[in-house]
This record gives sequence, structure tokens and C-alpha cells, in this order.
Amino acid sequence: MGRFVVVVLDSVGIGELPDAIQYGDVGSNTLKNLAEAVGGLELPNLESLGLGKIEPLLGLRGDIRAKGAYGKMAQQAPGKDSISGHWELMGCIARQAQPTYPNGFPERILKRLREQTGLDFLGNVPASGTEIIDRMGAEHLSTGWPIIYTSADSVMQFAAHEAIFPLPRLYELCREAREIMSGPDAVGRIIARPFVGQPGSFQRTANRKDFALQAPEYTVLDLLVRAGVEVFGIGKIEDLFAGRGLSRAVHTKSNGEGLAETLKAIQSNAAGLIFTNLVDFDMLWGHRNDAPGYYRGLREVDAFLPKLMPALRPDDVLALTADHGCDPTTPSTDHSREYVPILVYGQEAKADVNLGVRKTFADLGATVADYFGIKGTGAGESFWPIN
Repeated sequence: MGRFVVVVLDSVGIGELPDAIQYGDVGSNTLKNLAEAVGGLELPNLESLGLGKIEPLLGLRGDIRAKGAYGKMAQQAPGKDSISGHWELMGCIARQAQPTYPNGFPERILKRLREQTGLDFLGNVPASGTEIIDRMGAEHLSTGWPIIYTSADSVMQFAAHEAIFPLPRLYELCREAREIMSGPDAVGRIIARPFVGQPGSFQRTANRKDFALQAPEYTVLDLLVRAGVEVFGIGKIEDLFAGRGLSRAVHTKSNGEGLAETLKAIQSNAAGLIFTNLVDFDMLWGHRNDAPGYYRGLREVDAFLPKLMPALRPDDVLALTADHGCDPTTPSTDHSREYVPILVYGQEAKADVNLGVRKTFADLGATVADYFGIKGTGAGESFWPIN
């Protein structure tokens, strides 16, 4: 049995979905708009896999014989968040969008948090994580109260200084909040956002921890583990699936480290599904409208592919995709409701196959299940074998 390697380029979308108008995302196209913003994409290895054949992208040829299969996938679940996107990639299509709090959390939620934790809270506004600690960090140091904030995503975030609010206490606060945020308030993620430093020079640390909502139904990850197939999560995967459906996991601090861990897993005796999330596209560049940074990230991935692809065994398969968009060229700093690319490469996959426009991200999960010879979740349509 070979390995199936899935690498999620977090937020690298490829054009608005038909319902984008409902989300305020008309005109969003992360890859196409980025290509025009930087004067054309130079991504020879992604180009060779067929990226420029999915949709015309400035700088990429669309008339080549692709080394892999190529296409794009639509999201069926409502919303445009990482959790529902990853769930759908693995065969669990959410039925309702996770709640957001554009005006901060209502008093009924804050009251429950105070009663449960014995704490009071600062902030309670939608904000950038770096901006809010700069603005409220000094008050946090003087009061000891954690900072609560949200964003356009379905998140509840707690920022606290590691010197006065130790990490175990911050993580316990998030666990208590996770219990409270259920039912109609079942926010996608509760996130611990620790920081250090002094007023004027606060810095977030690498000790972030996500407490995600559990998928309401089985995912292909669950089914693989039950069938005795190893599932190795790299990067945010463990957080996004709330630790479920994984045989082992490793967290990473950057796209570069995520790619290195993926290569290490391929070169090792790792078996089964290797599932990687590269979050920097979303976290560092998409949400900050940093088009040059976003492009540098794509070039980093492109430059790493000549190490990754030759390391595959003859029966291994590599799939590159995304979970939503986050167009860094539009005024919005939110995720965008977009198609995602799907590029599939391996000796077992015929070259230059157009996978077309898939109706759901879950087609990938169905393909993974088919590859390993197990029954999937019932969502999506497999495109395996590729011939």
C-alpha cells in the first residue's frame, strides 16, 4: 500500500463561487488577482503540474502537457472557514455555518464566562491580534484580566501575557470556553494567543493553541484509523480536527517547517495518509492583504516541490489543494468564498488529466478512501483511479 500525501495551501483559492455574492466576495480570486498584482506568477513546478490549465493565470502557461491531474473544487458547506473547509475535504459536509460575532460577544456569553472562570475580561471586539495586544496589553498587565476578541472568522480568542497568565491557565480558560460555546454558539475555534514583552514591544509567541469544534459526523480520517490505516497530521491538522482521526501529529511554526516535516515523513517509514496544512498563506499574508508576502510563500512551496516529488515512492500520490480563499488584493481581510485548486501527481496517476469542476471538496475525501480501499463517508465522488 502506498501513501497518499495531501498538502493544503491554506486560503489559496482560485475564483469566486456562484454564491459569493451572499458573502460579499464578488470579484475575489486569490490566485488570479495575486498574479495581476505582482505582474505575473513565476511558479515553474506548480505550472508543470497544471496550475495554469485550471484557469488562465498571468505568467503561467495553459498549453503545456501537465505532469499531473488538475481541476478545481467547489465548497458545498455554508461559510468560508478553515474548519468546515477541512471537514469537507475529508468527507464531512457541514450543514450550517459556524457563528460569527461582528459586534463582539453578547453579555449572555460574557456572563457565563465570568461565572465559570471567576475572571473578568478586556476587549470583546473584533480585532487584529497584534493590534489588540498593542492597544490593551498594558491594561492586561495591570489588571491581570485576559483579553477576549474575535474576527470575521468563527473564533473566540484569548490573549494573555505568559509572565502573568501562565500557559496552563490560559489553555484551561479555553477549555472552559469550549464547553460554553455550544449549540447556536458553537464557534469554530477557541484560540489561546499568548504573548510576551513590554508595552510598545509586545510579541505573540509560538505557544498558540486551538480548541476546535469537533466534526458532527465521521470524516475519512476517522474511517481510516478505524480500518487500521495510519493518519499523520502535520501543522494545524490536529487542531482543525480537534485531535480526532489521527494516529500521530506534529505541529509546525511555518510553511517551511511544514514542508520539511512532510518530506521527512515521505522519506521515513510513515504509512497511510500524510495530511499537511500550510497556514502562513492565510495567517501571515491573506488576512493582512500582503500580496508580495503571499507570492513569496507560493514561490517557497514551488521551490520545494523538486525535493518533495522525487521522494515519492512509485505507488505514492501527492495532492495539493486549499480550504477556502483569502484574496490579499481586495479591501476585505476576511476569507473569501472561492473554488480551490486540486493538483494530483504520482506514477499511479495518469498525466495531463482534466478533473474538471468538482461539485464538492468531499471528492478528495472520497478519492482518499477509494485509494486505501475503504468505504468513505458517502459524500463526494471519487476521481480514483486517474486514467
